[in-house]
Amino acid sequence: MAIDILIAEDEPSILESLDFILRRAGYTIGAVTDGDAVLEAVRRLSPRMIVLDVMLPKRSGFEVLKQIRANTEMRTLPVLILTAKGQQQDRRTAHELGADGFVTKPYANADVVGAVRQMLGGHGGAP
Repeated sequence: MAIDILIAEDEPSILESLDFILRRAGYTIGAVTDGDAVLEAVRRLSPRMIVLDVMLPKRSGFEVLKQIRANTEMRTLPVLILTAKGQQQDRRTAHELGADGFVTKPYANADVVGAVRQMLGGHGGAP
């Protein structure tokens, strides 16, 4: 079952919010709540992109991103990093590890949807 977006987020309220706004924008969604589950979910669900939180249980978003970029089958998968406001070092690290985009929490819904549309090239999802 291929999906548009895999969300990796352990905070239930944020996961619910992301799921809601992205489904409302017309995307199909899958979700995992810890870093260990991301790679398996990518293999199983074949998402078109990942929305990846930095602070995840078991394995950080940065560790997951590193693994994705090191994997020949996954390395071109677009990754949007989510991190807490004011973490400039996180933004630098995400960029160095090859993240395709970056959104700080708390985020505006339009910022997330806009970043997703940009990363998916405007394909899929409602206008």
